[in-house]
Amino acid sequence: MKKHNFSAGPCILPQEVFQKASEAIIDFNGLGLSLIEISHRDKNFIEVMDNAQNLALELLGLENKGYKALFLQGGASTQFLNIAYNLLNEKAAYLNTGTWASKAIKEAKLFGELIEVASSKDQNFNYIPKGFSVPSDVDYLHVTTNNTIFGTQIKQDYDFGVPLVADMSSDIFSCQRDFSKYDVIYAGAQKNMGPAGTTLVVVKEDVLGKVERVIPSMLDYQVHIDKDSMFNTPPVFAVYVSMLTLQWLKDLGGIQAIEKINQEKADLLYDEIDRNPLFKGFAATEDRSNMNATFNLTDDTTKDIFDSLWKEANINGLNGHRSVGGYRASMYNALPLNSVEVLVQAMQEFEKRA
Repeated sequence: MKKHNFSAGPCILPQEVFQKASEAIIDFNGLGLSLIEISHRDKNFIEVMDNAQNLALELLGLENKGYKALFLQGGASTQFLNIAYNLLNEKAAYLNTGTWASKAIKEAKLFGELIEVASSKDQNFNYIPKGFSVPSDVDYLHVTTNNTIFGTQIKQDYDFGVPLVADMSSDIFSCQRDFSKYDVIYAGAQKNMGPAGTTLVVVKEDVLGKVERVIPSMLDYQVHIDKDSMFNTPPVFAVYVSMLTLQWLKDLGGIQAIEKINQEKADLLYDEIDRNPLFKGFAATEDRSNMNATFNLTDDTTKDIFDSLWKEANINGLNGHRSVGGYRASMYNALPLNSVEVLVQAMQEFEKRA
């Protein structure tokens, strides 16, 4: 029986994507060869890469607007370094909203002056800072749009008159934004796109070429643009599954359609958290993430009862991150509404028994 998978990542993907991907592992495009044994220079895979790149730009509304989509390796963690290598000439501004933003700050400090324009560390990152300003002379502002561990999400698209860079690893393709306000967007695939192993980087080309340092080839966005993400052997399976997932999303109606579904899932769960006296939300109400709902018990002595109930309900991946504790329900694009309904039923049964 398929479990209700609330894992934070790697996480749930569409079942039809799994089916097509499994078939390609055995025989890709009727070639009599597996996807993972053909050359990445083969026209069949080049078509996959082209489709994946084009779908990413199409879904984000960035076609013919001076952007390039790249599928790279090393996870979002490598992009913490790449962003600074490619964009940080003198100083940059960072908004610190959690663990991954803090890690990005650590890497960027190797390259120049860092200005932390605001931080929510004082409340264990349970809110998004408001009312901060950004110096006009910074090379860029870096933000993390969704904070997987703490369950907060930036709901607006900032416009401070400086280049905007965003780590969208855990909410890309899940909600509508004005993506044209962003000069670089990056996201690990293993939330809303595909399996771990590739990272999408969407770059506005005119933001490049302004740093004075020599950039190693493997870390140079322009090199990867010039080589169509084929400077080195790409992670063919991860790119292929990402292409299938992006096509699934397009067929569903794109970001506009999935946002409505995601909002319905989030409303259902947060309404129960707020209604049920045995639970309390972790993140500030106005900053709650639609992707990662974090919550705790009001009485930890009842933990064994609730844990047994959600496990009996065939639910997987509900334990919270160790830095927050409690529970985390990750509701990425492919998670069906029914899974959230099952979780809410377990929470209501817990209220009856505790």
